[in-house]
Amino acid sequence: MLSLKSVLLSLFLVLPIMHAEPLTVLLGTFTRGDSEGVYAVQMDTETGALTEAKLVAELENPGFLTRHPKLPVVYAILVEKDSSGSQVGGIAAYAIDWKTGELKEINRRVASGGTFAHLAVDPAGRRVIAASYGGGYVTAWSLDPDGRLGEGGELIPQTGTLGPNAKRQNAAHPHSVTISPDGRFAWVADLGLDRVLAYDLTGAAPLPQPHVDGDAVSHAGAGPRHSKFSTDGKSFYVLNELDASITVFGYDAAAGTLDERQQLSLLLPDYDGAVSSSEIRTHPNGRFVYAAHRGDSTIVIFSRDQRSGKLSRLGAVPTGGKTPRNFALSPDGAWLIAANQNSDTLTTFKVDAETGALTATGESTAVPHAVCVLF
Repeated sequence: MLSLKSVLLSLFLVLPIMHAEPLTVLLGTFTRGDSEGVYAVQMDTETGALTEAKLVAELENPGFLTRHPKLPVVYAILVEKDSSGSQVGGIAAYAIDWKTGELKEINRRVASGGTFAHLAVDPAGRRVIAASYGGGYVTAWSLDPDGRLGEGGELIPQTGTLGPNAKRQNAAHPHSVTISPDGRFAWVADLGLDRVLAYDLTGAAPLPQPHVDGDAVSHAGAGPRHSKFSTDGKSFYVLNELDASITVFGYDAAAGTLDERQQLSLLLPDYDGAVSSSEIRTHPNGRFVYAAHRGDSTIVIFSRDQRSGKLSRLGAVPTGGKTPRNFALSPDGAWLIAANQNSDTLTTFKVDAETGALTATGESTAVPHAVCVLF
Protein backbone atom coordinates (compact mmCIF):
# COMPACT_ATOMS: atom_id res chain seq x y z
CA MET A 1 0.00 0.00 0.00
CA LEU A 2 1.39 3.38 -1.03
CA SER A 3 2.04 5.95 1.66
CA LEU A 4 0.46 9.41 1.48
CA LYS A 5 3.92 10.83 0.81
CA SER A 6 4.38 8.50 -2.17
CA VAL A 7 0.98 9.44 -3.62
CA LEU A 8 1.68 13.15 -3.33
CA LEU A 9 5.11 12.74 -4.91
CA SER A 10 3.67 10.79 -7.84
CA LEU A 11 1.04 13.49 -8.40
CA PHE A 12 3.73 16.19 -8.36
CA LEU A 13 5.72 14.32 -10.99
CA VAL A 14 2.81 13.95 -13.43
CA LEU A 15 1.10 17.33 -12.97
CA PRO A 16 2.28 20.10 -15.34
CA ILE A 17 4.36 22.84 -13.79
CA MET A 18 2.38 26.09 -13.95
CA HIS A 19 4.18 29.25 -14.96
CA ALA A 20 2.85 32.79 -14.78
CA GLU A 21 1.77 34.20 -18.12
CA PRO A 22 4.23 36.72 -19.58
CA LEU A 23 3.11 40.31 -20.04
CA THR A 24 3.19 42.00 -23.43
CA VAL A 25 4.72 45.47 -23.39
CA LEU A 26 4.54 47.89 -26.32
CA LEU A 27 7.25 50.49 -26.94
CA GLY A 28 6.84 53.76 -28.75
CA THR A 29 9.99 55.19 -30.33
CA PHE A 30 11.45 58.09 -32.23
CA THR A 31 12.26 56.77 -35.69
CA ARG A 32 15.84 57.92 -35.90
CA GLY A 33 18.70 55.66 -36.84
CA ASP A 34 17.65 52.03 -36.46
CA SER A 35 14.11 52.56 -35.16
CA GLU A 36 11.23 51.74 -37.52
CA GLY A 37 8.12 52.22 -35.38
CA VAL A 38 6.31 50.41 -32.57
CA TYR A 39 8.02 47.43 -30.90
CA ALA A 40 6.81 44.71 -28.54
CA VAL A 41 8.57 42.67 -25.86
CA GLN A 42 7.40 39.97 -23.48
CA MET A 43 8.20 40.31 -19.78
CA ASP A 44 8.59 37.26 -17.53
CA THR A 45 6.46 38.13 -14.50
CA GLU A 46 8.56 35.90 -12.23
CA THR A 47 12.00 37.30 -13.07
CA GLY A 48 11.44 40.55 -14.96
CA ALA A 49 13.39 39.20 -17.94
CA LEU A 50 12.54 40.76 -21.30
CA THR A 51 12.52 39.08 -24.69
CA GLU A 52 14.20 40.58 -27.73
CA ALA A 53 12.19 43.49 -29.12
CA LYS A 54 10.05 42.78 -32.18
CA LEU A 55 8.80 45.39 -34.66
CA VAL A 56 4.99 45.22 -34.74
CA ALA A 57 4.07 48.38 -36.66
CA GLU A 58 6.06 50.49 -39.09
CA LEU A 59 5.21 54.10 -38.25
CA GLU A 60 7.03 57.43 -38.23
CA ASN A 61 7.76 58.75 -34.74
CA PRO A 62 5.16 56.87 -32.65
CA GLY A 63 6.40 58.72 -29.57
CA PHE A 64 3.39 57.99 -27.38
CA LEU A 65 0.89 55.12 -27.14
CA THR A 66 -2.28 54.49 -25.19
CA ARG A 67 -4.89 51.73 -25.01
CA HIS A 68 -8.66 51.59 -25.28
CA PRO A 69 -10.21 51.09 -21.81
CA LYS A 70 -12.50 48.24 -22.92
CA LEU A 71 -11.34 46.86 -26.28
CA PRO A 72 -8.13 45.21 -27.55
CA VAL A 73 -7.25 48.42 -29.42
CA VAL A 74 -4.28 50.73 -29.02
CA TYR A 75 -3.59 54.19 -30.41
CA ALA A 76 -0.26 55.62 -31.51
CA ILE A 77 0.68 59.15 -32.45
CA LEU A 78 2.36 59.48 -35.83
CA VAL A 79 3.93 62.03 -38.14
CA GLU A 80 2.92 62.57 -41.75
CA LYS A 81 3.54 65.30 -44.34
CA ASP A 82 0.86 67.44 -45.90
CA SER A 83 0.70 68.60 -49.53
CA SER A 84 3.22 71.39 -48.82
CA GLY A 85 5.70 68.99 -47.25
CA SER A 86 5.13 70.23 -43.70
CA GLN A 87 4.97 67.71 -40.87
CA VAL A 88 1.52 67.20 -39.35
CA GLY A 89 0.31 65.10 -36.45
CA GLY A 90 -1.97 62.13 -36.57
CA ILE A 91 -3.20 59.06 -34.72
CA ALA A 92 -3.35 55.44 -35.87
CA ALA A 93 -5.70 52.87 -34.31
CA TYR A 94 -4.57 49.24 -34.11
CA ALA A 95 -6.27 46.02 -33.12
CA ILE A 96 -3.89 44.18 -30.79
CA ASP A 97 -3.37 40.57 -29.77
CA TRP A 98 -2.17 41.13 -26.21
CA LYS A 99 -0.68 37.62 -26.04
CA THR A 100 1.77 38.31 -28.85
CA GLY A 101 1.78 42.09 -29.27
CA GLU A 102 0.86 41.77 -32.94
CA LEU A 103 -0.84 44.89 -34.32
CA LYS A 104 -3.24 45.28 -37.25
CA GLU A 105 -4.07 48.80 -38.35
CA ILE A 106 -7.74 49.75 -38.23
CA ASN A 107 -7.57 53.33 -39.49
CA ARG A 108 -5.84 56.66 -38.94
CA ARG A 109 -6.66 60.35 -38.73
CA VAL A 110 -4.45 63.40 -39.37
CA ALA A 111 -4.88 66.97 -38.10
CA SER A 112 -3.87 70.09 -39.99
CA GLY A 113 -1.51 71.47 -37.32
CA GLY A 114 1.81 70.47 -35.78
CA THR A 115 2.83 67.04 -34.55
CA PHE A 116 1.53 65.44 -31.35
CA ALA A 117 3.35 64.79 -28.07
CA HIS A 118 0.67 62.87 -26.15
CA LEU A 119 -2.83 61.40 -26.29
CA ALA A 120 -5.43 59.92 -23.94
CA VAL A 121 -8.72 58.01 -24.25
CA ASP A 122 -11.62 58.69 -21.89
CA PRO A 123 -12.74 55.84 -19.57
CA ALA A 124 -15.92 55.19 -21.58
CA GLY A 125 -13.99 54.85 -24.86
CA ARG A 126 -15.95 57.69 -26.49
CA ARG A 127 -13.11 59.95 -27.64
CA VAL A 128 -9.36 60.31 -27.94
CA ILE A 129 -7.72 63.66 -27.18
CA ALA A 130 -4.28 64.65 -28.45
CA ALA A 131 -1.90 67.48 -27.50
CA SER A 132 0.41 69.19 -29.98
CA TYR A 133 3.49 70.60 -28.25
CA GLY A 134 4.81 72.32 -31.36
CA GLY A 135 1.43 73.40 -32.72
CA GLY A 136 0.13 74.81 -29.44
CA TYR A 137 -3.26 73.14 -29.67
CA VAL A 138 -5.34 70.17 -28.59
CA THR A 139 -7.74 68.19 -30.73
CA ALA A 140 -10.02 65.18 -30.43
CA TRP A 141 -11.72 62.46 -32.43
CA SER A 142 -14.75 60.39 -31.52
CA LEU A 143 -14.32 56.63 -31.25
CA ASP A 144 -16.72 54.16 -32.83
CA PRO A 145 -18.00 51.17 -30.81
CA ASP A 146 -15.27 48.98 -32.36
CA GLY A 147 -12.51 51.47 -31.43
CA ARG A 148 -12.22 52.95 -34.90
CA LEU A 149 -11.28 56.64 -35.10
CA GLY A 150 -14.34 58.65 -36.13
CA GLU A 151 -15.08 62.31 -36.76
CA GLY A 152 -13.17 65.23 -35.29
CA GLY A 153 -9.80 66.88 -35.74
CA GLU A 154 -10.79 70.49 -35.11
CA LEU A 155 -7.98 72.48 -33.50
CA ILE A 156 -8.38 74.13 -30.09
CA PRO A 157 -5.52 76.63 -29.56
CA GLN A 158 -4.11 76.93 -26.05
CA THR A 159 -3.84 80.55 -24.97
CA GLY A 160 -2.60 82.44 -21.92
CA THR A 161 0.32 84.32 -20.42
CA LEU A 162 3.72 82.81 -21.20
CA GLY A 163 6.14 81.71 -18.50
CA PRO A 164 9.43 83.53 -17.84
CA ASN A 165 11.78 81.04 -19.57
CA ALA A 166 12.26 82.82 -22.90
CA LYS A 167 13.91 79.82 -24.57
CA ARG A 168 11.47 77.07 -23.54
CA GLN A 169 8.32 79.11 -22.86
CA ASN A 170 8.23 81.10 -26.11
CA ALA A 171 4.71 79.87 -26.97
CA ALA A 172 1.96 77.62 -25.70
CA HIS A 173 3.32 74.06 -25.50
CA PRO A 174 0.62 71.55 -24.49
CA HIS A 175 2.55 68.45 -23.47
CA SER A 176 0.04 65.91 -22.17
CA VAL A 177 -3.61 65.07 -21.59
CA THR A 178 -4.95 63.53 -18.36
CA ILE A 179 -8.62 62.57 -18.03
CA SER A 180 -10.47 62.36 -14.70
CA PRO A 181 -11.39 58.86 -13.47
CA ASP A 182 -15.09 59.51 -14.16
CA GLY A 183 -14.36 60.82 -17.66
CA ARG A 184 -16.09 64.18 -17.13
CA PHE A 185 -13.03 66.43 -17.38
CA ALA A 186 -9.59 66.55 -18.97
CA TRP A 187 -6.47 68.53 -18.05
CA VAL A 188 -3.79 69.58 -20.51
CA ALA A 189 -0.39 70.39 -18.99
CA ASP A 190 1.08 73.32 -20.90
CA LEU A 191 4.82 73.79 -20.48
CA GLY A 192 4.81 77.22 -22.11
CA LEU A 193 1.97 78.72 -20.07
CA ASP A 194 2.85 77.36 -16.60
CA ARG A 195 -0.74 76.24 -16.52
CA VAL A 196 -2.83 73.07 -16.61
CA LEU A 197 -5.91 73.89 -18.68
CA ALA A 198 -9.18 72.10 -17.95
CA TYR A 199 -11.76 70.85 -20.46
CA ASP A 200 -15.34 69.66 -20.02
CA LEU A 201 -16.04 66.30 -21.69
CA THR A 202 -19.71 65.97 -20.73
CA GLY A 203 -20.97 67.30 -24.08
CA ALA A 204 -21.29 65.42 -27.33
CA ALA A 205 -18.06 63.90 -28.57
CA PRO A 206 -15.60 64.63 -29.94
CA LEU A 207 -14.85 68.30 -29.23
CA PRO A 208 -14.11 69.16 -25.56
CA GLN A 209 -15.11 72.55 -24.20
CA PRO A 210 -13.00 74.83 -21.95
CA HIS A 211 -13.71 74.43 -18.23
CA VAL A 212 -12.02 77.60 -16.97
CA ASP A 213 -12.97 77.03 -13.31
CA GLY A 214 -10.90 73.85 -13.39
CA ASP A 215 -7.65 75.43 -14.61
CA ALA A 216 -4.62 75.10 -12.32
CA VAL A 217 -1.64 77.44 -12.29
CA SER A 218 1.90 76.22 -11.63
CA HIS A 219 4.57 78.49 -10.19
CA ALA A 220 6.46 80.67 -12.66
CA GLY A 221 9.01 78.80 -14.78
CA ALA A 222 7.83 75.35 -13.65
CA GLY A 223 6.92 74.06 -17.12
CA PRO A 224 4.10 71.52 -16.50
CA ARG A 225 4.74 68.36 -18.52
CA HIS A 226 2.79 65.27 -17.35
CA SER A 227 0.17 64.62 -14.67
CA LYS A 228 -1.63 61.73 -12.97
CA PHE A 229 -4.55 61.15 -10.62
CA SER A 230 -4.13 59.03 -7.51
CA THR A 231 -5.92 55.70 -7.60
CA ASP A 232 -8.59 56.98 -5.21
CA GLY A 233 -9.20 59.99 -7.46
CA LYS A 234 -8.68 62.48 -4.62
CA SER A 235 -5.25 63.82 -5.60
CA PHE A 236 -3.79 65.19 -8.82
CA TYR A 237 -0.03 65.28 -9.38
CA VAL A 238 1.59 67.61 -11.93
CA LEU A 239 5.20 66.95 -12.90
CA ASN A 240 7.01 70.13 -13.93
CA GLU A 241 9.82 69.63 -16.43
CA LEU A 242 11.80 72.85 -16.25
CA ASP A 243 12.56 72.88 -12.51
CA ALA A 244 12.03 69.14 -11.81
CA SER A 245 9.24 69.68 -9.31
CA ILE A 246 5.85 68.21 -8.48
CA THR A 247 2.77 70.27 -7.66
CA VAL A 248 0.20 68.37 -5.59
CA PHE A 249 -3.48 69.27 -5.93
CA GLY A 250 -6.56 68.07 -4.15
CA TYR A 251 -9.39 67.19 -6.53
CA ASP A 252 -13.10 68.02 -6.17
CA ALA A 253 -14.71 65.51 -8.53
CA ALA A 254 -18.18 67.08 -8.40
CA ALA A 255 -16.98 70.52 -9.47
CA GLY A 256 -14.00 69.40 -11.54
CA THR A 257 -11.68 71.76 -9.69
CA LEU A 258 -8.18 71.55 -8.20
CA ASP A 259 -6.71 73.17 -5.09
CA GLU A 260 -2.95 73.32 -4.58
CA ARG A 261 -1.64 71.56 -1.46
CA GLN A 262 2.10 71.14 -1.93
CA GLN A 263 5.15 71.86 -4.07
CA LEU A 264 8.29 69.76 -3.79
CA SER A 265 11.42 69.02 -5.78
CA LEU A 266 12.64 65.77 -7.27
CA LEU A 267 16.19 66.92 -6.51
CA LEU A 268 18.33 67.12 -3.40
CA PRO A 269 19.44 70.63 -2.32
CA ASP A 270 23.05 70.09 -3.41
CA TYR A 271 22.21 68.79 -6.91
CA ASP A 272 24.05 70.82 -9.58
CA GLY A 273 23.55 68.85 -12.81
CA ALA A 274 21.16 69.19 -15.74
CA VAL A 275 17.48 69.56 -14.80
CA SER A 276 14.76 67.86 -16.87
CA SER A 277 11.95 65.68 -15.53
CA SER A 278 9.86 63.53 -17.86
CA GLU A 279 7.20 61.15 -16.50
CA ILE A 280 5.17 60.59 -13.32
CA ARG A 281 3.22 57.48 -12.23
CA THR A 282 1.12 56.55 -9.20
CA HIS A 283 1.31 53.06 -7.69
CA PRO A 284 -1.94 51.04 -7.82
CA ASN A 285 -1.95 50.66 -4.02
CA GLY A 286 -2.13 54.45 -3.60
CA ARG A 287 0.91 54.62 -1.30
CA PHE A 288 3.68 55.70 -3.67
CA VAL A 289 4.41 58.08 -6.54
CA TYR A 290 7.34 57.74 -8.95
CA ALA A 291 8.87 60.39 -11.21
CA ALA A 292 11.64 60.20 -13.80
CA HIS A 293 14.47 62.73 -13.98
CA ARG A 294 16.51 62.78 -17.18
CA GLY A 295 19.20 65.07 -15.79
CA ASP A 296 20.82 62.27 -13.79
CA SER A 297 18.86 59.33 -15.28
CA THR A 298 17.00 58.34 -12.12
CA ILE A 299 13.56 57.34 -10.90
CA VAL A 300 12.65 59.31 -7.78
CA ILE A 301 10.43 57.58 -5.21
CA PHE A 302 7.87 59.36 -3.03
CA SER A 303 5.62 58.05 -0.29
CA ARG A 304 2.05 59.35 -0.35
CA ASP A 305 -0.07 60.31 2.61
CA GLN A 306 -3.39 58.71 1.73
CA ARG A 307 -5.42 61.33 3.63
CA SER A 308 -3.87 64.55 2.40
CA GLY A 309 -2.29 63.27 -0.80
CA LYS A 310 0.98 65.02 0.12
CA LEU A 311 4.31 63.45 -0.82
CA SER A 312 7.60 62.77 0.97
CA ARG A 313 10.78 62.00 -0.97
CA LEU A 314 12.16 58.55 -0.13
CA GLY A 315 15.13 58.41 -2.50
CA ALA A 316 16.15 57.80 -6.10
CA VAL A 317 17.54 54.89 -8.13
CA PRO A 318 19.54 54.98 -11.39
CA THR A 319 17.63 53.67 -14.38
CA GLY A 320 20.58 51.69 -15.71
CA GLY A 321 20.65 53.71 -18.92
CA LYS A 322 20.67 57.25 -20.27
CA THR A 323 17.77 59.71 -20.37
CA PRO A 324 14.62 57.95 -19.10
CA ARG A 325 11.97 59.75 -21.14
CA ASN A 326 9.23 57.37 -20.00
CA PHE A 327 8.51 54.48 -17.66
CA ALA A 328 5.48 52.47 -16.59
CA LEU A 329 4.31 50.24 -13.76
CA SER A 330 2.78 46.84 -14.50
CA PRO A 331 -0.99 46.68 -13.84
CA ASP A 332 -0.42 44.87 -10.52
CA GLY A 333 2.30 47.33 -9.50
CA ALA A 334 4.88 44.56 -9.09
CA TRP A 335 7.25 45.74 -11.85
CA LEU A 336 8.57 48.96 -13.36
CA ILE A 337 10.07 49.25 -16.83
CA ALA A 338 12.12 52.31 -17.76
CA ALA A 339 12.71 53.41 -21.36
CA ASN A 340 16.18 54.95 -21.65
CA GLN A 341 16.02 57.02 -24.83
CA ASN A 342 19.70 57.80 -25.31
CA SER A 343 21.10 54.35 -24.49
CA ASP A 344 18.43 52.51 -26.54
CA THR A 345 17.57 50.22 -23.63
CA LEU A 346 14.71 49.03 -21.47
CA THR A 347 15.49 48.12 -17.87
CA THR A 348 13.27 46.40 -15.30
CA PHE A 349 12.85 46.87 -11.56
CA LYS A 350 11.05 44.84 -8.93
CA VAL A 351 8.70 47.04 -6.87
CA ASP A 352 8.30 46.47 -3.13
CA ALA A 353 4.62 47.16 -2.44
CA GLU A 354 5.31 47.75 1.29
CA THR A 355 8.20 50.21 1.04
CA GLY A 356 7.97 51.49 -2.54
CA ALA A 357 11.61 50.52 -3.11
CA LEU A 358 12.83 49.67 -6.61
CA THR A 359 15.32 46.84 -7.05
CA ALA A 360 17.10 46.55 -10.40
CA THR A 361 16.75 43.05 -11.81
CA GLY A 362 19.80 43.36 -14.05
CA GLU A 363 17.53 42.53 -16.98
CA SER A 364 17.70 44.76 -20.03
CA THR A 365 16.90 44.62 -23.71
CA ALA A 366 17.68 46.83 -26.67
CA VAL A 367 15.00 49.04 -28.21
CA PRO A 368 16.15 51.86 -30.51
CA HIS A 369 15.17 55.32 -29.21
CA ALA A 370 12.50 53.97 -26.87
CA VAL A 371 10.37 56.83 -25.50
CA CYS A 372 7.09 55.22 -24.34
CA VAL A 373 6.21 52.09 -22.33
CA LEU A 374 2.69 50.63 -22.51
CA PHE A 375 1.50 47.55 -20.61
